[in-house]
Amino acid sequence: MTPEHAVTYARRHRHRFLAELKDFVRFPSVSSQPKYARDLKNCAIWLGNHLRRIGLERVKVIPTRGHPIVYGTWLQAYNRPILLVYGHYDVLPADPLDQWRTPPFTPTVKGDNLYGRGACDDKGQLFTHLKAIESYLRTGRSLPINVKCLFEGEEEIDSPNLMSFIARNRNALRANVAVVSDSPMLGPNQPAISYAGRGALRLELEVRGPGQDLHSGNFGGAIHNPLQSLCEIIGSLHDENGHISIPGFYDDVRDWSENERAFMARTGPRDAQILSAAHAEKGWGEDGFTLYERLTIRPALTVNGIVGGYQGAGVKAVIPSHALAKLSFRLVPDQDPKRVERLFRNHIADIVPPTVTCAVRVLSGAKPAVLDREHPAVRAAVFALRKGFGSSTALVRSGGSFPVLSMFQQLLGIPTVMMGFALPDDPIHSPNEKFHLGNFYRGIETSIWFLAAAAERLKRARQLDKQTVWSSRNGN
Repeated sequence: MTPEHAVTYARRHRHRFLAELKDFVRFPSVSSQPKYARDLKNCAIWLGNHLRRIGLERVKVIPTRGHPIVYGTWLQAYNRPILLVYGHYDVLPADPLDQWRTPPFTPTVKGDNLYGRGACDDKGQLFTHLKAIESYLRTGRSLPINVKCLFEGEEEIDSPNLMSFIARNRNALRANVAVVSDSPMLGPNQPAISYAGRGALRLELEVRGPGQDLHSGNFGGAIHNPLQSLCEIIGSLHDENGHISIPGFYDDVRDWSENERAFMARTGPRDAQILSAAHAEKGWGEDGFTLYERLTIRPALTVNGIVGGYQGAGVKAVIPSHALAKLSFRLVPDQDPKRVERLFRNHIADIVPPTVTCAVRVLSGAKPAVLDREHPAVRAAVFALRKGFGSSTALVRSGGSFPVLSMFQQLLGIPTVMMGFALPDDPIHSPNEKFHLGNFYRGIETSIWFLAAAAERLKRARQLDKQTVWSSRNGN
């Protein structure tokens, strides 16, 4: 049951592991589009069968109001901690299809990369943990730590059914710590652990005007164009310095100490690295903060899409009857999505012109999350990443949002280790998504070492806690 034996097994079976990952990626498990519902169900069934094949027990594919949840356990390590492994098998749409160099759901190896939608986010990263579990169970018939696996099919649509599922199944999901691999490294051979993630609030803002589309020659200049009004409203949501112009928005934004900002400066990416990853020449945002700080400890409001008026080729002289924008806030401690929603609604009501009407619809929300950098499981991950990648690990903040982090913290009372294996140039959410095969294989080995290190460090911490309690009760 040693990590070395499991690593040897993993290296010997790399070819098969890759073939199985390709089978996984072939499912067009797009959670946001109803036409793929059967594909998501089939993908969940495939994943459940795979858990059984590698040796997990009590495997279930559990229906929800949306897409299924896959659950499995291995709980035979007596008096050992429990690790909850989380991941998601759903993916984003592959659009625009004409920008893919290979078919998005025909996983293709080119050079040292596997291309395909979901190859990195999150099927490939999820798979590193399953192959680590298999490597132990096929060599020593046991794991160094008890494991529960929870894989959902709705992460890309903000997990609408996960919180209620966790709340109903607290006992079945009870664990000491969780691990998630769904985040980037700083670069090749530069592993990173994300110890904080921003919260989120996703909205739709719709502006309505005339009861039907109008001829712009007959009514242009006399009727307020809803699309123009929407653009004016959106343009007013930031001032010239990049601040969000909603009264009260910054009231709950935490000021971080100089020590924390100095730590971020030492460990986080430089402006040039962020610009390179974005394929951009210049940054934008609030003065007085680095790009890394703007992405992590400062909130943001972005426009994700605008729909309105004629979208086809050529010209159509029309004033659209309505227009819609999709907006998303990224929130920081101690901002609450519900309060930000109220502030946004009140602000829109104050600034909407009397010539049009506005409607605000909330799509989803998630609270920010921060993890103790000194937690034993974090130190175990640092050790495992050094063993897997042969280099030191950066502890960084993430600009993204992970609703599951706050769910696990709120409902299960456990922290979550974010141990990602994506590269900055793996264009997740974009055409030509890929997963670097070196990271796939090293990610498996890292997970093998993490299972062993987490078991020992969590057990040691529990023993120290018991000693502390005993000493305090005896007046020592």
